[in-house]
Amino acid sequence: MRGFLGMVAVALALTGPVLASPDFWKFEWPDTDFSRTSVENWVEILSGGPPKDGIPAISDPTFLRAGDETRIAPNEPVMTLEMPGAEPRAYPVRYLTWHEIVNDTVGGVPVAVTFCPLCNSGITFDRRVRGRVLTFGVSGKLRNSDMIMYDRETQSWWQQAMGEGIVGEMTGAELDMLPTWMESWAEFTARNPDGLVMNEPDYNRDYGRNPYRGYDSSTRPFLYSGELPPHGIPALERVVRVGDRAWPLTRFGAVTEITEAGVTISWAPGQASALDAGRIERGRDVGSIRVRDARGRDVPHDVMFAFAFHAFWPDGTWMLPN
Repeated sequence: MRGFLGMVAVALALTGPVLASPDFWKFEWPDTDFSRTSVENWVEILSGGPPKDGIPAISDPTFLRAGDETRIAPNEPVMTLEMPGAEPRAYPVRYLTWHEIVNDTVGGVPVAVTFCPLCNSGITFDRRVRGRVLTFGVSGKLRNSDMIMYDRETQSWWQQAMGEGIVGEMTGAELDMLPTWMESWAEFTARNPDGLVMNEPDYNRDYGRNPYRGYDSSTRPFLYSGELPPHGIPALERVVRVGDRAWPLTRFGAVTEITEAGVTISWAPGQASALDAGRIERGRDVGSIRVRDARGRDVPHDVMFAFAFHAFWPDGTWMLPN
């Protein structure tokens, strides 16, 4: 294991991973109501290394016109958000890798663009829930290797992969997923030559470098001790999750479109893995996914690692070839 993960692994080997418990975490989180929780096994929650806000979320980002952006390679992944009444926006994964959450407002809708590198989970949520607009940060905690977010308004904890409150006042609340997708910068600019792209944040980070070099070629996930996926599916194989169904990406390549369970999933080459080579643009081609319904409308989905799908949807349906 190399890069950032290697350094964290050494630190944890020396100190031991910090196990979560209400009694322990309440000192770090005095304003979180630990009496409300859906977590049954606190051993699932670990410190990922950085403390609360050690990975700084971005709020109110600035944007450039796509034609003015010269730093992003054509094959680098971006998260695309196309909202009615708003100009298309691209959130480069080169920034999300280091910040994991972007709080933004698009077309009057408060959104949280999120990316958990350890699960390859990229989801955009509506930040409005239970009559409030929430602002999200990175807790520094992991559950089944997935980022636990928190909201600054109630200090509740949220599971990023599920968009669900798991600790605190917002336990049981669910964020609405918005139909966004990950594609190459070239794909975004070809469709939206005058679109907007998030500007480089004002932090001292080596943007474009992958601190998780070689991660998606590993045999086991980082800080994960749960069950491995069934059907012989490798833990870090990418799957397309739509609701509680998962389609392995190995079904695509020779086939570029699959229509099943009321959705059409299309795959196109040209997007680099953000979790492979030391520089994102040098990552192997994993392609881009788009999911639409029978009327051609974009459907909320996630392209995540198989182990994470199995951890959070243990009774989910695996859409395997016949």
